[in-house]
Amino acid sequence: MSVRPIIVAESASARFGGEAILPLHYFRFLRQRGVETWLVVHDRTRAELQETFPHERDRIFYVPDRRVQVAGARLAARLPDRLADVTLTPLIHGVTQWTQRQLVREVVARVKASVVHEPVPVSPKLPSMTYDVGVPVVIGPMNGGMTYPPGFGALEGAVTRFMSTAARRAAGIMNAMVPGKRKAAALLVANRRTREALPPGSAARVIELVENGVDLSLFRQPPEPCPARARPRFVHVGRLIPLKVVDLLLRAVALAATAIDLELHVIGDGPERPRLERLARELALDDRVVFRGFLPQSQCAAALADADGLVLPSLHECGGAVVLEAMAMSLPIIAARWGGPADYVDDDCGVLVEPRAPESFVHGLRDALIRLAGDPELRRRMGAAGRARVEREFAWERKIDRILEIYREVGAG
Repeated sequence: MSVRPIIVAESASARFGGEAILPLHYFRFLRQRGVETWLVVHDRTRAELQETFPHERDRIFYVPDRRVQVAGARLAARLPDRLADVTLTPLIHGVTQWTQRQLVREVVARVKASVVHEPVPVSPKLPSMTYDVGVPVVIGPMNGGMTYPPGFGALEGAVTRFMSTAARRAAGIMNAMVPGKRKAAALLVANRRTREALPPGSAARVIELVENGVDLSLFRQPPEPCPARARPRFVHVGRLIPLKVVDLLLRAVALAATAIDLELHVIGDGPERPRLERLARELALDDRVVFRGFLPQSQCAAALADADGLVLPSLHECGGAVVLEAMAMSLPIIAARWGGPADYVDDDCGVLVEPRAPESFVHGLRDALIRLAGDPELRRRMGAAGRARVEREFAWERKIDRILEIYREVGAG
């Protein structure tokens, strides 16, 4: 049967970072396949989407901003990220979804859609107001249920831990009141951890599908291996916030540098950057660590192509798309054996370090850096294995094949 999906999202953007890129990719790859697809998204991404899809403007519908959303977003920007995530952000999201639902119902009737797909937010706890829109609804892939490793509970902080617990309880109440996840035709989850985090009474049909994917047209395997350097270059890519534990990575680099020559390029920005730059100076890493700030995807791909390995020590990473992107560029990976990266990386394509406690984790990162820095052939083998795994399991084209099957299944049902 022919499928006519509507992709619904609060934001669809390659510039916002994080999960906002997922709905953009679904829309883009489906249209490249010639699938009759529409996108319903918040007005804040209008300029980018009109620039990205100049010939698809009649297929994109925008949810307007309301005063309460603007005021809430300004206030949320002044709060710590984790506090905003469990307080104002869900409220703003709820207002957006209420307006969005009315528009989705109108678009379904107008274009005679066969299915509505809501890929974000990826949190399994947030309620969905996308229900009773006239066609079956697919939600996800969701990815969540994360906790910190037992030895790193202090990273969360008592206040944030209290707010997170309160938010989870509130989410249970909201999901009982808002029936989106109960009425969905299918819920997509990235892993068992997320399946177990779904609200009680969620839809009976739950399908596993990886959350992240790789655009192999952008993250292409370099035609030639990166030339061997006297000083191997590792990169870290991500927002500079506490849960990424870049401070522990800097300490590991300082220890590794006493045994072997290497350097680290830190790509990304965030509130932790001034503190991390001070720490790098204190550790006498001025000539080894380069803070490059935020880079758009095309420049990030170029930076990965000019590196010898990726290090992502993050301890609260549900997904970790950058791990897959680096694997697509034939880079070996060093990551924590925790959360999303541990779902992507195995011993053939990288080194997973056990996050038992801060000190042992730093030493584990040090050992992994020394091991890869000192063995170009091992880096080459791991990089080739990572590229092959991405092509086999994580390319966006593979995800689109599967999502089309799911659209047909729920439509037939």
